[in-house]
Amino acid sequence: MKRWSIRQVALVCLLLIPALLVAACGDDGSDEPLKIGVMESLTGPGETYGTVSSQAKQLAVDEINAAGGINGRMIELIVQDSKCSAQDAITAYNKLTGVDGVKIILGTSCSGAMLGAAPLAEADGVVLFSGLATNPDIAEAGDYIFRTAMSDAQLGIDTGNLLWADGIRTLATITEATDYAEGVRRSSVARFESLGGQVVGEERYPPDTTDFRTQLTKLIGATPDALHIAAQAEFSGGTIVKQARELGFDGPIYSEVVPIGATALEVAGEAATGLKAVTADLDPANQVAQRVLQDFRARYAYVTLPWYLGSAYDDVYITAECLKQTGDDQDADGFRDCLYDITWSGAIGNDYSFDDKGEVVGLSNLVVEVLPLSERTEENQGYKVLGGAPTP
Repeated sequence: MKRWSIRQVALVCLLLIPALLVAACGDDGSDEPLKIGVMESLTGPGETYGTVSSQAKQLAVDEINAAGGINGRMIELIVQDSKCSAQDAITAYNKLTGVDGVKIILGTSCSGAMLGAAPLAEADGVVLFSGLATNPDIAEAGDYIFRTAMSDAQLGIDTGNLLWADGIRTLATITEATDYAEGVRRSSVARFESLGGQVVGEERYPPDTTDFRTQLTKLIGATPDALHIAAQAEFSGGTIVKQARELGFDGPIYSEVVPIGATALEVAGEAATGLKAVTADLDPANQVAQRVLQDFRARYAYVTLPWYLGSAYDDVYITAECLKQTGDDQDADGFRDCLYDITWSGAIGNDYSFDDKGEVVGLSNLVVEVLPLSERTEENQGYKVLGGAPTP
């Protein structure tokens, strides 16, 4: 029998030890980044909030990576433009899953895009996790579909209650023909009518509309107590407010979050003063929220729709926590189970979680009122918080 020298034995051991470690522990690909897909509306009607959401996600990722990543692995975002469109969201989804091989996708910005991609994600076992999409139908989209965005079902209840509490008894509505805006209108009107209110006029417009005078003239002619706007794009929301005032409507105007965005208020100018919106908003006492806004403004030199900015930011940190638990960006089932179990405190609230439909619980809407033009600042976002949504 051949006798090995000590040197030969040592060499064999050096060669075998890495293989034995891999066999025992598995090759975790520790040098490879953890890849997460992102689908946001970087163009199209949702460009303003899709862009702010994408930027907030990148801000969060850069913070996490600078602190060492997830167990030493960096996070890499692979971003696709879903264009606030169901068809474009499907195209983006197919690219992310079929070409890039991701199993966890953050997005989308728009409800129609979310509803377009959700059936594919559910069938493929891919997590789709949105900070912005609010249509009530998303609650039934499946076991892999989650969101930190609050459903328009609650928004509608709060809006209907506010209208009634403010003494509004007749209402006219103007609504962008998209899943998001229609969901807002439908739920708000249902609650308003259940309390005894009457809708005396309703108009819808396609997303490419820039002049709303014809629709507004009809609505104003119905002499409603108030006008309700549900817009997908900030430009259209601001333009409707401006043109309604130009046509002589001097009654109260109500909306959801889009018409109080920075771009919408810039378009509307003084005409937006007094506009009331039911929306989620960041708590001034929440130190995480205020730090995020400060850091975002320092990096990008603007802020718009701060709650949705915060929601997108929180989604990344929640993702990072679940990746710590699974250690695998391909383990969609483990990631899903983590989301069901997690309770989180971040920019948009404290101790919130997800129910058995992936709906966020533990957050609530506020009522805000747009300030006069002379009082609007970057710090107050152009409006003041009046308090929580009323109950009848």
